[in-house]
Amino acid sequence: MPPCAFLRFLATLGFLSRLAPARVIDEADMRRSMFHLPLCGLVIGLAACGPVLAGLFAGQPLAQAWLCVMLSAWLTRGLHLDGLADVMDGAGQHLNPERFWVIIKDSRSGTFGVAALVLALLGQTVLLAEALRAHPAWTVWALPWMFVFGRACAVVFGRITRRLIRPGLGGLFLAGATAPAVAWALCLALAPTLALLPVAAGSATLLALLGLIPLYRLARAVNGVNGDFLGASIVIGETAAAAALALSASPALSRLNSIASLFASP
Repeated sequence: MPPCAFLRFLATLGFLSRLAPARVIDEADMRRSMFHLPLCGLVIGLAACGPVLAGLFAGQPLAQAWLCVMLSAWLTRGLHLDGLADVMDGAGQHLNPERFWVIIKDSRSGTFGVAALVLALLGQTVLLAEALRAHPAWTVWALPWMFVFGRACAVVFGRITRRLIRPGLGGLFLAGATAPAVAWALCLALAPTLALLPVAAGSATLLALLGLIPLYRLARAVNGVNGDFLGASIVIGETAAAAALALSASPALSRLNSIASLFASP
């Protein structure tokens, strides 16, 4: 990675997490940050799942899953979760565009936002626990993929909604969702998984679409998209990946995964 690209990567990582020093990013570099989103997801995923990868709480899948989800929320300062809560508050209370954007800018969380946070965090914990309970060996090493996939979903969503971008910090990020950024994101998120866990890759993609399509329709209904939508798309992608890991761990699909991976291997 060239020095300038590496510095932009560190700047993006510092903006999205506690894993690098936060610093002021100019508008040009902010637009290029979208390209680094999936790789930042890999670093965040390795850090969040590090204790579990090292064997902490071995044989206790619920504790391992909770630890990964909790560390992810702490490492990212709840940035993406805040986006999900804001979007759900706005969507749950009013779809009039003007009223929606007033609600989404309110720093207070309402009933819909809190419910969305509880369901997302609880859902990710339960799904990862089920995957770890069924196949602890390979699931533990697949955990960081969930964070890569979530951020790849954000890049794809940003590309699809570029014409709806609203002014602001999130808009600068979204403007960087170029075709090369999307190609790189899909390569990082799907290429290794298609070779090793093809059923999980396919399931995650389908489940993510089921979540991102309504989010896209909401963006069209309120005539705009901002950084909160980006955060919501990341949480949707992460949850879809967690659900895919749980599905792949079921006995029938686990056998199918093994057969498919044989065909996917060179």
